[in-house]
Amino acid sequence: MQRIWEILPATFTIGTILGFIAFAIFSPFYAAIAVIVFDTYWLLKTIYFYFHLQSTERQLQKNLKTDWMEKLKSDPKTSSSWEDVYHLIILPMYKEPFLVIQESFEGLLKSNYPKDKMIVVLAQEARAGETAAKNGEEIGKVYANKFYKFLITSHPADLPGEIPGKGSNEAWAAKEAKARIVDPLGMDYEKIMVSVFDVDTQVAPEYFAILTHAFLTSPHPQRSSYQPIPFFNNNIFDSPALARVMAYSTTFWGMMEQSRPEHLVTFSSHSTPFKSLAEMGFWDTDVVSEDSHIFWQLFTHYNGDWRVVPLKYPVSMDVNVGPNLWETIRNLYKQQRRWAWGVENFPYIVKKFFLNRMIPLKSKLYRAYSEFSGTYSWGISAILVSLGWLPVVLGGKAFNETVLSYNLPHITTYLMWIGSFGLFMSGFLTLAILPPKPEWFRARHYVFYFAQWVLMPATMIVLGALPAIESQVRLALGGKFRLGFWVTPKSRKTAEVKIGV
Repeated sequence: MQRIWEILPATFTIGTILGFIAFAIFSPFYAAIAVIVFDTYWLLKTIYFYFHLQSTERQLQKNLKTDWMEKLKSDPKTSSSWEDVYHLIILPMYKEPFLVIQESFEGLLKSNYPKDKMIVVLAQEARAGETAAKNGEEIGKVYANKFYKFLITSHPADLPGEIPGKGSNEAWAAKEAKARIVDPLGMDYEKIMVSVFDVDTQVAPEYFAILTHAFLTSPHPQRSSYQPIPFFNNNIFDSPALARVMAYSTTFWGMMEQSRPEHLVTFSSHSTPFKSLAEMGFWDTDVVSEDSHIFWQLFTHYNGDWRVVPLKYPVSMDVNVGPNLWETIRNLYKQQRRWAWGVENFPYIVKKFFLNRMIPLKSKLYRAYSEFSGTYSWGISAILVSLGWLPVVLGGKAFNETVLSYNLPHITTYLMWIGSFGLFMSGFLTLAILPPKPEWFRARHYVFYFAQWVLMPATMIVLGALPAIESQVRLALGGKFRLGFWVTPKSRKTAEVKIGV
């Protein structure tokens, strides 16, 4: 039964694309109608997402201007309890350069939240080698005494039942923190929040304050994950246009999802109550997409009583950049393929839903459909939009003499031009959320950063649909074709940052 659900996403995706091509050959009239209907649907969906994006952006700007530490102290709901909350911060690392790790620690030091409420775990991989271990040691020398507790863990290689990756490393780090810090100090599990950040993640100054406020005011504090907006912009000014477009596309997707909390699943950096993680047994150690998979672990463990609280507040991470354009494209493809490997969650949740009768049927159907449709749309949407001309090319002489054949290119062009309004507005929003500019940045650069969005249609296919289809096909084939965890390379061109005091 498991294999059926693993094969299903690729079957639907490939079947839809091949079916449309056959439709264009043997029934071009209905294929043309399907093109118009789908393009209209795509246009309406673009408008729908744009309003969600704008809604989140307005709240984001409001949250960025709020003094959340002051609000914690003055809000009657939090003023008497916020000082009891501790933050366990896990930073899994592999072979990232020292400067990348250092910048993240500097971000922690610059946050407005009291450092004596922070437990920081630098989660190393034993397989990363001597250089990585030395980087960890150097970080420890500089930062170990700047937090309530500081711990360096080393995740052993080749443990039974594990695959190399973030999930297995995070599980090891959390268990080590529990055994070596939390339990010996007799800390209250219910008053510890666990934040898992990629090691290049830099928190905004008020992140832990807004997280604590959300945790203490949530209707379900111990049954919720807390999701910031991932801004991929640490090295945005050192990145080529193609990488910037992909980075901001992912950022905008994250922003749109924040306005649909009923649909939201954890992604990348996020925070979760320690008690819930400990009761469940922490992260599964045999999955690649641990950031989203942990949501489904918690959702099924607590019989559907789990949700994600959108913080509408950013954390910053690196743009995926290689040493040259070709390596950048290659890295972007691999990153998108790894994210698309989240399709592995679909057979997992279907299996869990069948076994767990405590989860409401309505919730099962909605969540399963949402997960499947997201994967399906990722694989087919850009492809079908780009193939809108097929009925004219493959439809034959009889169809090409019809009025519909003549009007099809005009109708689809008009719909796409209207839909390009979303790209136009994305260009303006990109300029609005750029981080502080370097000294070399001039007014003319705004034009380049706006015009870069002309690359978007191509990236939707080459760096969107294709890696998604590959992931689905690999899942369907199974065995040696299954993906392992790919570590995104990190680098810096800037000088060393000044160490905080």
